[in-house]
Formats: sequence, structure tokens, C-alpha cells
Amino acid sequence: MAILCLALVILFIGSSRAELSSPDFYSKTCPKLFPTVKSKVQSAIAKETRIGASLLRLFFHDCFVNGCDGSVLLDDTSNFVGEKTANANRNSARGFDVVDDIKSAVESVCPGVVSCADILAITARDSVTILGGPNWEVKLGRRDAKTTSRAAANNGIPQQSFNLNRLLSRFNALGLSNTDLVALSGAHTIGLARCTSFRAHIYNESNIDGSFARTRQANCPRTTGTGDNNLAPLDLQTPKAFDNKYFQNLIQKKGLLHSDQELFNSGSADSIVRSYVNSQTSFFSDFASAMVKMGDISPLTGSNGEIRKNCRRAN
Repeated sequence: MAILCLALVILFIGSSRAELSSPDFYSKTCPKLFPTVKSKVQSAIAKETRIGASLLRLFFHDCFVNGCDGSVLLDDTSNFVGEKTANANRNSARGFDVVDDIKSAVESVCPGVVSCADILAITARDSVTILGGPNWEVKLGRRDAKTTSRAAANNGIPQQSFNLNRLLSRFNALGLSNTDLVALSGAHTIGLARCTSFRAHIYNESNIDGSFARTRQANCPRTTGTGDNNLAPLDLQTPKAFDNKYFQNLIQKKGLLHSDQELFNSGSADSIVRSYVNSQTSFFSDFASAMVKMGDISPLTGSNGEIRKNCRRAN
């Protein structure tokens, strides 16, 4: 009898987890979820291609701070200072208005059902596929955090100044492998970066192609406070297309950020970078798998958290 009860408990737990992590989590409660989100993402990218990279980045930054719980979307309140003014997000994180628009559209078809955390996960996937990248099944069932902190974001989000060992350490601490690090860094095949994030790399470091450095210096003055918000493509070749050109840049020492070039700097990640240069298919496969793993980081489920009505504030 004890063995039977234990088996039933294990079966129940397994089925509950399967339900909470299933892509079909909202199939009955919000059957129009996927087309509603994708339509809004397509519209936003049609207006500004860069927003796809921005939406993908929001999901990264959300998951690296206490898990994928929609906390990055919270505005400051009298009770906490949130993540939006953390070092990695201040004057940098964007796309919040697009998420608001998507949430509003989802609320119109199924009010009070879908979490902002899940909307971020779906939005990230759709952004990648619309820009030519891989597709994957998004696990669902996350709930939203009611609070957060700027300190948590400052401690959690990897910085562009990190060397390879620090990058690996941060990713490994969250259950992400060395391959996951390199694959997920490939998200920099789309989007733009601010001068302030790559100034030190193009002026002070030797592991960079000289001609490339000079090209970037033309629009990013050495003096701090001058041109800080000037933009440059993270992928020199095809910044509006999700492909493997980012890794080709690294082999040519044309990574824009210090943390980018650290992936190909006579270290343990070099072989992974080379494999993605040789096979975009391999990159796409590993990226999709890594996105699923990242989406599994410490989600709030069950009775934890809430389903926010407005992604910017707790209910």
C-alpha cells in the first residue's frame, strides 16, 4: 500500500509539472494566445526591426534576475526600486510599450489568464522566428512576481565587461552550460548597442581588428559623456537578420562588446564558436535548446506569484 501511494504521488507530481510546463497550458483558457501575441510582435517589428532584439533581450534580463517571473517589467513603487534602472537596463532596456500592447491584446481575448512572464517568453520566441531564426516550443505556466529589486538585477545580469570565466560562472550558476553561454550570446546577431557599452573595448583592448575598431571609434568618441547613446550594430554584417554571422565576426576579431570577443580569445569557448561558424543549423538547434533551458530558470508556478492585469505593476 505504501509503495502504491508513493507511486500515485509521483504520478500526480509528474503530471502536474507536465501540465504547468506544457506549450498547451492555455489551450482551453486562452486558445487565441499564440496568434494574438505573434500578430502584435510582427506589427512591432514591421515598424522597427530593432524591437525584435529588444524584446528578446527583455526575456534574457528577466530570467537572469530571480528567474523568469516578469519582474523586469515592473515600474518602481514606494515599496521597491525595480530593475529598470539597474546598470544593464538604465537608458538601455526597451520594448516595454510593446509588451503593454501585447498584454492589452491578450487581456481582450482572455482577461486575467496569461501571465506577463509567459508573454515575455512567447514574445522572445516570436521575435527570433520572425527575424529568420529557429522556432521552438515555449513552455508555459509561469506566474508573475509581485516585487523585485534593482540590486538583484545589478548582481544577476552578466555585464559586457565580464571575462570568459565570469561569464561561464554566472551561466553555470543558473544551470546553463558552456555551450548554452555561447549559443545564447548568439542573440547578438541582431540589434544595436550603445557607445557606452563598447567604448572600452574599441579604445583600450588589443583583441580587436584595428580597422573595425577605427570604424566604431568614428561614431563613439573616447570621452565619456560624449556620444554615449550613439548606436552600432552588434553584428557587423547582418544586424537585422538572425543568423550565424555574429560568430564569423568573432573569428575575425570584430566582436563589438568585450564580452562578445571573450568567446573567441584562445579560450575554452573557441571550439564552440568555430562549430557555429561552420554550421548555422547547429547554432540554431543549440540556441533553441538553450532558450528552453533559460526559460526554466526558477519560474513561479501554482499558487506562487500572480497573474498581473498590468505588466508594469502588481495587482
